Amino acid sequence: MVPHLTTALTGPLLELERHVLASTPKIERWFRSQWQEHEAPFYTSVDLRNSGFKLAPVDTNLFPGGFNNLNADFIPLAVQAAMSAVEKICPDAQSLLLIPENHTRNLFYLQNVARLASILRQTGLEVRIGSLIPDLTEPLVLALAEGETLTLEPVIRRGNRVGLSDYDPCAILLNNDLSAGVPEILKNIEQSLLPPLHAGWHVRRKSHHFSAYNQVALEFAELIDIDPWLINPYFATCGEIDFQARQGEECLEKHVTFMLEKIRLKYEEYNIDAAPFVIVKADAGTYGMGIMTVKDPSEVRDLNRKQRNKMAVGKEGLQVSEVIIQEGVYTFESIDDAIAEPVVYMMDHFVVGGFYRVHTGRGIDENLNAPGMHFVPLAFETPCCTPDQQANPDSVPNRFYTYGVVARLAMLAASIELERTRPIA
Repeated sequence: MVPHLTTALTGPLLELERHVLASTPKIERWFRSQWQEHEAPFYTSVDLRNSGFKLAPVDTNLFPGGFNNLNADFIPLAVQAAMSAVEKICPDAQSLLLIPENHTRNLFYLQNVARLASILRQTGLEVRIGSLIPDLTEPLVLALAEGETLTLEPVIRRGNRVGLSDYDPCAILLNNDLSAGVPEILKNIEQSLLPPLHAGWHVRRKSHHFSAYNQVALEFAELIDIDPWLINPYFATCGEIDFQARQGEECLEKHVTFMLEKIRLKYEEYNIDAAPFVIVKADAGTYGMGIMTVKDPSEVRDLNRKQRNKMAVGKEGLQVSEVIIQEGVYTFESIDDAIAEPVVYMMDHFVVGGFYRVHTGRGIDENLNAPGMHFVPLAFETPCCTPDQQANPDSVPNRFYTYGVVARLAMLAASIELERTRPIA
């Protein structure tokens, strides 16, 4: 079941899709050249928004947690991509330790861990799950759906290597985004660690990512002769914000005012009859925390106490002191009147599929990745890498291919971002 665009504003998007399809050989050659210069992250997921007049990434995750939502028919693609990634990092790898988040009750996340471990095992690796849960001293067996189980084992350290009591892996794969910082047990280890520690949210910033994406989008837009705005959301940042002490509000209001005006001018250029809006969110972190939709500068000037408290705290209870002001991209896709947005998954530099995040309680201008709210993931019908040149630009394989192209641009930006922010040895 594929979401449909519920807007008549499909002209610019159709034109973008036509450009992408007509330029497919050129695009694929360009990507090949980019991956000769840059090292792809081990895995990546990208949240896209499709407004009918714009298709753009709004978030890029380097510790993706939804492998259980992918179409099972395309798992062989993920296995093949994982083989490529493992061969680059650790060609002789036989064993791998997967370290997830410290969840024991989030069934959906645990099913993701089980699916990810299954994909990796099919590459020929022995895979075990190591946990950083405090006070875990013996294996913990968790029940999943349909009789499946997942065994978490306490991670231990011997010298400069980490593993389990009876397990010394070649490589460590993190599915833990390090929002609370790097645990001592993972510092200065000699094994390959994927993704690198500086990909964690304790140091990573969304503004660094979108700065790199801006560079990638400009080059790509020139390659296929499109307006880069069609695939690139404007953004700005404010540092030294303290929502509870009401510090930094003037900076925030100034940037919101400027951003709304920039968007309004673009809407006029494309004859778009919609209200510009921006998303204000923490410059670090995930899980849909500390996010607000703003359509008027007064909305950030007059935050009430409840709103300030909501914006002040991110994942792991960390205080928010830096925010990114990002151009809001409407999502005019829906399933049974529920708002939907595509999420594309990649391993190495290959697209391996994706799904729609569907939210029954949110609007077309709101963040759909909201904790405690209901969303239904629907797997893509095709894997985003098989366009049909004989079909219409907005046919399912071609729209998904365009999704995959824009998602790969965001993955390339993540690669450049990690290069730029790599600690000096």
